[in-house]
Amino acid sequence: MTKVLVLGHKNPDTDSICSAIAYAELKKQLGMDAEPVRLGELNGETEYALKEFNSEVPRLVETVANEVKEVILVDHNERQQSVSDIDQVRVLEVIDHHRIANFETADPLYYRAEPVGCTATILNKLYKENGVEISKPVAGLMLSAIISDSLLFKSPTCTDQDVQAAKELAEIAGVNAEEYGLAMLKAGADLSDKTVEQLISLDAKEFQMGNYKVEIAQVNTVDTNDVLAKQEELEAVITANVADKGLDLFLLVVTDILENDSVALALGSQAPAVEKAYNVTLENNTALLKGVVSRKKQVVPVLTDALTK
Repeated sequence: MTKVLVLGHKNPDTDSICSAIAYAELKKQLGMDAEPVRLGELNGETEYALKEFNSEVPRLVETVANEVKEVILVDHNERQQSVSDIDQVRVLEVIDHHRIANFETADPLYYRAEPVGCTATILNKLYKENGVEISKPVAGLMLSAIISDSLLFKSPTCTDQDVQAAKELAEIAGVNAEEYGLAMLKAGADLSDKTVEQLISLDAKEFQMGNYKVEIAQVNTVDTNDVLAKQEELEAVITANVADKGLDLFLLVVTDILENDSVALALGSQAPAVEKAYNVTLENNTALLKGVVSRKKQVVPVLTDALTK
């Protein structure tokens, strides 16, 4: 039996890491030699979840074709968000909850994409469908993923299915979802030890929007001023990033997890698209985005429309 690597996207968030672990565990229970791996450093929130449920940190990889012939993707499908040599291996499966873009395969595959708030919600169904019991640690990690992606059930991406899955998983994990969730989110929102380079890369994704190359980074905090106080340093690093990657727009979304609003910091030739998308005026390259907390639902589609219409 040949090994299969299960991986989430670059600059991994909690869903990307925890879903890779959870799905690799399910595949192992079903007889596959599967190993979860990661494509970047852990954020504080994910570290908190892994420690809380005594789970090993997946191995960091930069390439996969030197190890395996087949991979499974979780929490993403767009090639620019995946491992650099994704074109050199066969994608066996995709389990995802995002838009489908820049993705094609030479062979048929199992593709499961559902409009829910978190990949782990889909995995909860897959465990049931395959008659496999979810262990306490894995349940805790899957719950962590749902809490993270839904901002403790406050994000517009959160569905009734996510809430129900979280309820079931919290019971298995033996925790109170609200209490544990708030502690986990606060751990992730502690940015005191992060460099400006880390702030713009911890949770960043590249997107092709029509003819434009866009990178959107998001950081969660309990006080947006903690991040914006470093604006001059941030802009210097972002400007270098725009030049190095040939970006048309870099958007940093600083989300207040208590107020459920965000401040946008936009740089690049297409920064005016942010003004068009949200009917705001960028002042000193920033604007308040009231009620915006979800990159997937409230940023990517809105910006795509603004850049392509």
